[in-house]
Amino acid sequence: MKTIGLDLGSRTLGVAISDELGFLARALDTFRFPDDDYALAAEYVCELCQKEHVTTVVLGLPKHMNGDQGIRAQISYDFKAMLEEKGNLKVILEDERLTTVLVDKAMISGNVRREDRKKKKDEMAAVVILQNYLDKMSF
Repeated sequence: MKTIGLDLGSRTLGVAISDELGFLARALDTFRFPDDDYALAAEYVCELCQKEHVTTVVLGLPKHMNGDQGIRAQISYDFKAMLEEKGNLKVILEDERLTTVLVDKAMISGNVRREDRKKKKDEMAAVVILQNYLDKMSF
């Protein structure tokens, strides 16, 4: 069964999807939406889940390095509730600390141009979030 991974920002939503066996995550899309229009982003995710026959979503949970949760974490909790209500989805929150840093370093070492890094970093962060979850579930 496929699973979708999400990296939620204030204007972008990075999206990754797993293979049918739930072993590998791959980049799918970066959805752009008006500032803080999370309802529109949730609608997009619900439609995508219907199209891909997905019932489980892994959503990045931003935490401070000391483990505290701030405003961005609360937005993720609210987004989780929206997806569960609107799409009847199972939403799992996955710690996303350092995912963007990891993605940036990997793309820089791979000589990816700055312009291309900016376009792809959100969906690549979603890949890391989803792959971390899949790796834990395979044990």
